[in-house]
Amino acid sequence: MMEQTLIIFKPSAIERALVGKILSRFEQKGLTITGMKMMKLSEELLRQHYAHLVDRDFFPLILASMTASPVIVMVLKGVDAISVVRTMTGATNGRQAAAGTIRGDFAVSNQENIIHASSSPEDAEAEIKRFFSPDEIFDRTPILTPFIYCEQDYPKP
Repeated sequence: MMEQTLIIFKPSAIERALVGKILSRFEQKGLTITGMKMMKLSEELLRQHYAHLVDRDFFPLILASMTASPVIVMVLKGVDAISVVRTMTGATNGRQAAAGTIRGDFAVSNQENIIHASSSPEDAEAEIKRFFSPDEIFDRTPILTPFIYCEQDYPKP
């Protein structure tokens, strides 16, 4: 099923100049960028995004980390994009992430773990709405799509 998912290149990716290397992995996999921008995250927005963690003792660390520099937020589209991106991202703790995954190759921390990726279709929908207005998302189908998916994966529009 064709899905969209949200990615956040965290300050640890921005400051370590890893965005290009990571972005190329998503493009090489065949995922389509449908929205992308750089922004400075506010505490209010982070409290919404991490609402499930606000009461945890480590939440101040999240705030400090995520406001250390601007981030890049991006929407990717593809067949089963959410699970594909989660697999590519790897375990949250970079020390435990498998080699070959983004975190496995670039992170050694649980907190400074390079990237955020939506965990479910419901989360992806809410997160995309949180970070993008409808006019910032472009529903596009690249001309190379037939060379990425067969018709059984993604029927022609």
